[in-house]
Amino acid sequence: MVQKRITMPQQSMTRWFGRLTACLLALLALVPLPALARPVLLISIDGLRPADVIDARQRGLNLPNLTAFLANGSYARGVVGVLPTLTYPSHTTLITGVSPAHHGIVANTTFDPMHINDDGWYWYAEDNKAETLWDAAFRARLTTGNVHWPVSVGAAHVTWNLPQIWRTGHPDDRKLVRALATPGLVAELEAARREGYADGKDETLGGDKLRAGFAQSLIRHHQPGFLTVYLASLDHQQHLTGPGSAEARKTLETIDSLVGDIIAIERQFHPDAVIAVVSDHGFAPADTAINLYRPFIDAGLVTIDAGGKISGWEATPWATGGSFAIVLAHPEDAGLRAKVGNLLERLAANPAAHIAQVIAEPAIAAAGGNPRAVFYVNLKIGAVAAPFLSSGLPLTLPSAAYKGMHGYFPAAPEMRSAFLIAGPGIAKARDLGEVDMRAIAPTLARAMGAALPGAEKPPLPVLP
Repeated sequence: MVQKRITMPQQSMTRWFGRLTACLLALLALVPLPALARPVLLISIDGLRPADVIDARQRGLNLPNLTAFLANGSYARGVVGVLPTLTYPSHTTLITGVSPAHHGIVANTTFDPMHINDDGWYWYAEDNKAETLWDAAFRARLTTGNVHWPVSVGAAHVTWNLPQIWRTGHPDDRKLVRALATPGLVAELEAARREGYADGKDETLGGDKLRAGFAQSLIRHHQPGFLTVYLASLDHQQHLTGPGSAEARKTLETIDSLVGDIIAIERQFHPDAVIAVVSDHGFAPADTAINLYRPFIDAGLVTIDAGGKISGWEATPWATGGSFAIVLAHPEDAGLRAKVGNLLERLAANPAAHIAQVIAEPAIAAAGGNPRAVFYVNLKIGAVAAPFLSSGLPLTLPSAAYKGMHGYFPAAPEMRSAFLIAGPGIAKARDLGEVDMRAIAPTLARAMGAALPGAEKPPLPVLP
């Protein structure tokens, strides 16, 4: 007896295999893929000077959690920062590995020559043109979290985001943070902690205590594989009372305990985590403010209306802490360039202007600074770049608001920032000497098993 072979028509077979493949893909989508990387916790202490950790005992500082990195991990004697040594450009370099010229966050405040943006800062991640560690972690299948890191509003690939933003210091700023955070995250963590989240503009130690507590809750409830945490109060206190002041020392000692609390809960959920502590810049005492608008107004480069407001400009200062970027409305105008260059040359010769150095475009580009600046003015340590002031005020003023400042050119030893790293596989008690800030992000990317191919420096030698 001959058996008949039953065959499936080609079209039916194709449809059957298609349905089977679709079902398998759907099942795979329900199965979480394992992370390709190990967890990393990155904590920034704004304004932390490296010697305050390395020489803590000699300075009478009690910092058990920070000084533990010196024996248990690797550390830099100083981190050479970017131009300018300000919070937002530096933090963006810390998380991208590229200079301000390439990531685009060239100052704290956005360019606003007519002063209509109510001192708006570079809050929004869309202004950053470079790939971040959040992106690298996402590619490595790590979930990500953020507590108050600068330039984080709307950041892609942040799973749980509590971004940094404020407008006025009014309580409505809380609503703004809630609206721009990951939907429901603020309410979830507030309910868990039974306390409100910090105001966006709160840079006090109380604000840091709240944010450190929310970072702990974020770890407890979600265990992000890569978490960024930013603490602002040391910077705030050093501006008010100066670096090394009794108030700043007390603030730093309290921050040390907050860092210890965050690390302890991170280790509870991620025993294999690599933990890094960074800062964005150092600090210098300050006592003088420089109103560079005064000579620009006198030269007719900035015009003022009857109400004392700016009505027009050909060239304008852009205050960046201890320095000024100088922007021209028509940089192609050779006559305007010469006029501004001559004005700055005269000012540099005037001791009252407290100018240490003036550089032009080639040197600005070599330093990775603001590509919009035709000139960059570095003030002498101790002088502060004043924002726009009334046209009636003189060039030199007492610095009533600030006893400490940063934002000077990165070559100044006072501007060195900190880098500490520890965890499984990290070399112990390794003194890295002075390092380039751009090397930190690729080092952390390597630690998590990811990469930042656009970084301008190779990783530091802390891993095998």
